[in-house]
Amino acid sequence: MGLLTPLAVRIGALSWMPKLLPQVVWVDTRLQRVTGGKVTVLDIAGLPNLALTVPGRKSGVPRTTPLLCVPHDGGWLIAGSYFGGPDVPLWVGNLRACDTATISVDGAERRVSWREVEGDERAALWQVMLRTWPNFAKYEERTTRLIPVFYLQPV
Repeated sequence: MGLLTPLAVRIGALSWMPKLLPQVVWVDTRLQRVTGGKVTVLDIAGLPNLALTVPGRKSGVPRTTPLLCVPHDGGWLIAGSYFGGPDVPLWVGNLRACDTATISVDGAERRVSWREVEGDERAALWQVMLRTWPNFAKYEERTTRLIPVFYLQPV
């Protein structure tokens, strides 16, 4: 965790944050462009992150999404939280439609397999995720949908 992580946690807890997501993505995209993909908003916040690339389920065009991640047992946990907004993020449908994905972590690209965790395993891994980003609990309270959790492992 970094010096700005506590501030990031406070900002991420704001109930109106889902409405600002397009602006956050806009800033993050430009930041990555200026730094050659080396720095993201999540990096500045001192949070673990990865860039997930999967083909669009309709277009087949590769789509890359920066995500907060939780390193776990040689892999990474990610959640389709969308700040607790009502909609499932588009990347979730794209991931569910493919067998493997590509991630970029700390400047290294890796091919990964994935699985969606459910039931007791999801509950246990959700607790692991809360230790890195406590706001996942707030996001869960804000939405009526079950936030999907995925475990990515190197191929």
